[in-house]
Amino acid sequence: MGNDGIRIPSRTADIGGGVPVARTLPSRLRRTIGAWCFLDHAGPAHFAPGQGLRVGPHPHTGLQTFTWMLEGEVLHRDSLGNEQVIRPGQVNLMTAGRGIAHTEESMAGETRLHTAQLWIALPASVADMAPRFDHYPDLPRWSDGGAEAVLLAGSFAGRRSPVLVHTPLVGVDWLATRDAALTLALDPSFEYGLVPLTGPATVQGQALAVNELLYLPPGGATLDMELPAGTRALLIGGTPFGEDITIWWNFVGHGRPYIAQAQRDWQAGSARFGEVKGFDGPRLEAPALPWAG
Repeated sequence: MGNDGIRIPSRTADIGGGVPVARTLPSRLRRTIGAWCFLDHAGPAHFAPGQGLRVGPHPHTGLQTFTWMLEGEVLHRDSLGNEQVIRPGQVNLMTAGRGIAHTEESMAGETRLHTAQLWIALPASVADMAPRFDHYPDLPRWSDGGAEAVLLAGSFAGRRSPVLVHTPLVGVDWLATRDAALTLALDPSFEYGLVPLTGPATVQGQALAVNELLYLPPGGATLDMELPAGTRALLIGGTPFGEDITIWWNFVGHGRPYIAQAQRDWQAGSARFGEVKGFDGPRLEAPALPWAG
């Protein structure tokens, strides 16, 4: 692999409700970027009132769900009793730890949805921590070279996000208010990925289409990025996640036995995941394991 990086195409995923989803992580070309282990770009979508996002109770382990809202409003409920509406420009962070369940649904009367949802793998030292939920309505923002930037996680350009993370990583949202050309200073110990969410981009001299992710290995000191007016791009990165994890369905775990036990616990209605109250609909059932559990 050279310094030009790896181009990772997206694939289509289905979350229902007429919302298109492009998934770039995990991929056969790249499983993780830092501790980031999942990246879905949902929308931009417009739908009739009563449609949109509606995901019934489902479990997570060993990860943090990280939701960055761009358009529309979504109601989060979880088995800790939290209810939180997430609005554009805000982040919801749910730390699953040893186990949590939640629901996500577009607000009544809502007709739009545009969001990026990512997962952050928890290192083994905290993978079984108690679950928690955090909402971040205020994040560091600045302008640079014709683009508006929002620091979603970690540290960048002398700023620090308040979002709670457990490994060195970064996430930055860039929106070009005019044709923008930027040279970003990188941490050479980090690996990075950049994906245009709306519009094309040119990164390190390579033209990227919407939802095409460019992976850059550690060692780089700068990143050259050109964004036409109106293009939004997401930069993620972190120190390489040196732990072997298994990602299956909604679970992240350190090994298949852990995943198999989580699947059995969810199917058995174990108190491990608790109960989501207030959602009118059935919970999601876990599929069969693809290996002998």
